[in-house]
Amino acid sequence: MCRLYGFRATDPTLIECSLVEAQNALLKQSDRDTRGVTNPDGWGIATWGTDGLQIERRTRSAADDLVFTQVAAGARPTTAIAHVRAATVGGPTPGNTHPFRFGPWVFAHNGTLTAFDRVAPLLDTGLFPPSGTTDSEHIFMWMLRRMPEFGLDPRRPADSPRPIEHLLTAAIADLDATAAAVGARTSPKLNFLISDGANLVASRWGNTLYWTFRDSVPDCAVCGLPHCDEVADRYRAVAIASEPITSEQWTEVPEGSIVSVDRSVSVTTSDLLARAA
Repeated sequence: MCRLYGFRATDPTLIECSLVEAQNALLKQSDRDTRGVTNPDGWGIATWGTDGLQIERRTRSAADDLVFTQVAAGARPTTAIAHVRAATVGGPTPGNTHPFRFGPWVFAHNGTLTAFDRVAPLLDTGLFPPSGTTDSEHIFMWMLRRMPEFGLDPRRPADSPRPIEHLLTAAIADLDATAAAVGARTSPKLNFLISDGANLVASRWGNTLYWTFRDSVPDCAVCGLPHCDEVADRYRAVAIASEPITSEQWTEVPEGSIVSVDRSVSVTTSDLLARAA
């Protein structure tokens, strides 16, 4: 069912410990997460840094792929999205590996759109046809097509996370209702993670989600060293993950909620159902 990791910081920051070395690093979740489930069907890491947006995706298990460790060790991003996959819809192929990218936008999904074979024909992707066969990429392309409804441009970053929150709220409500209308036996699980490099927004709908906040360049809870050059008290960072990764204090995102991080690395949580009402 996949595992997600998102990161947003005021300054370039080493994320290797969270991805590789931590008590519950994403690499370890690829082999076995806290549910006892393996996520072996590919991995992806997208980072925004001094070289712009970089993305690496592979179909091997992160736990068995040295490239995952190499990419994680070399990354010092201000924003990142990483994903380890347990395939449900679509096999473990390069085109089906998360995260997905269009322009400045990167998207990853933890969950499944139930009754996808019946829902997909009802989702107009317009100028953004999926290249793979996953429900996740289809959802992303459908949301790209809908972006102008919310004042967003699929080829440009957003000014704030607010319209992204509105987009996710509407998308989740519509997908949930459509799946029910076509006779899905279970509700879809729609934990989304999306970023344009400046804003980071995640939803919890059916699976677990947590976040933690760091400030003033704290020493890493894993290796004991700072992961960012000294930037005094102005440094802030937020990590979002399917399950706690380190021994730090993590806050659980309530079911049916959105958590967003803006350009100044301020965190906001809101209720999806209240937004949709």
